[in-house]
Amino acid sequence: MQDVALNLFFLLFLVAIFAGFVDSIAGGGGLIVLPAMLILGIPPLEALGTNKLQAQFGSASATIAYARRGHVDLKKQFPMALMAFLGGIVGAIIAAFVPPDILRMIMPFLLIAIAIYFAFKPNLSDLDSHRRITPILFGLTIVPLVGFYDGIFGPGAGSFYMLAFVGLAGFGMLKATAHTKLLNFGSNFGSFLVFTVSGAIMWKLGLIMGLGQFLGAQIGSRLAMKNGAKIIRPLLVISCIAMATKLLIDSGTLAEVARYILGG
Repeated sequence: MQDVALNLFFLLFLVAIFAGFVDSIAGGGGLIVLPAMLILGIPPLEALGTNKLQAQFGSASATIAYARRGHVDLKKQFPMALMAFLGGIVGAIIAAFVPPDILRMIMPFLLIAIAIYFAFKPNLSDLDSHRRITPILFGLTIVPLVGFYDGIFGPGAGSFYMLAFVGLAGFGMLKATAHTKLLNFGSNFGSFLVFTVSGAIMWKLGLIMGLGQFLGAQIGSRLAMKNGAKIIRPLLVISCIAMATKLLIDSGTLAEVARYILGG
């Protein structure tokens, strides 16, 4: 029995390293970790709570790495992170009263739209472009809104932050990625605090996976800083499509479409 537990911890530690690596560059780490935990027999409630715990380490690790290289100013961006934190808290509290099926139906198509945007929009690079919204308005509206979504549902929140930073704030890809990780940490931490009170968390497993997340995020963020938009852009597109596909499969939409085509 002890050997089984050790093997489980080791497998999920490796999964967390990979998830931290991918998430630090393009997001979507939760859709790597959660299915793995469920497949390996972790009950759904404990899987959700433990995921909230271990994800903090990945987003914090990536944020530290980007900040050390000057891609995000933590003191300057603290108010924005605070707004994401508050949005995550409110979203997590309201999550119990909102049918998740509605979000599962809408989110895949939004993620596909984001993938198309980043795949085909010309001149996407690491250079800043035209800003369409002031930083204050961005921090008071877009940030808490995405943080709210992160708390209430979660998948794709990093992609929404990225889209907002690039499309509205005019950030280059690397700068947007760095700031996304900071806001991801804020909204995730807010929802994590709520989940700690109301949910079940496997603390030992979560901390071990957190170490894996930390290591993976260090590797991924350094690769992103070395290659910039050349690696961030394709991985972001792939991540969005993968998340959309996973959500469509979970909701049964793909099966219904297949039955319709075959039946037709």
